[in-house]
Amino acid sequence: MKTGLIATGCFALVTLLGGRMLVAADKAGDATKGKEVFEQCGVCHNADSEEKGEKMGPGLKGLFKRAKLKNGKKVTDENVKAIINQGGQGMPPFSDMLSDEERANVLAYLKTL
Repeated sequence: MKTGLIATGCFALVTLLGGRMLVAADKAGDATKGKEVFEQCGVCHNADSEEKGEKMGPGLKGLFKRAKLKNGKKVTDENVKAIINQGGQGMPPFSDMLSDEERANVLAYLKTL
């Protein structure tokens, strides 16, 4: 009897953890799709340069290799996502314009720059 309960408990735990791993994988994003979404960001941001150049926003090449963002915060998924969502310094907020999946995809793409 105990063996059956243990096996059922283990199965439930594996199922639960497996589901969480799938959710975590979804949050990782798809860099290829993110590149497509980034086209609208490319109006203001260079993807192939760290410099602003003739564009309004900062260049984003190597963003996730930098120690800090322009606002002084550490470069993390959450901090970059906060900028995407809230905008600032002339950048419009994209919280209502991009889905969670699109934001995850853009983050994945930015990590490839």
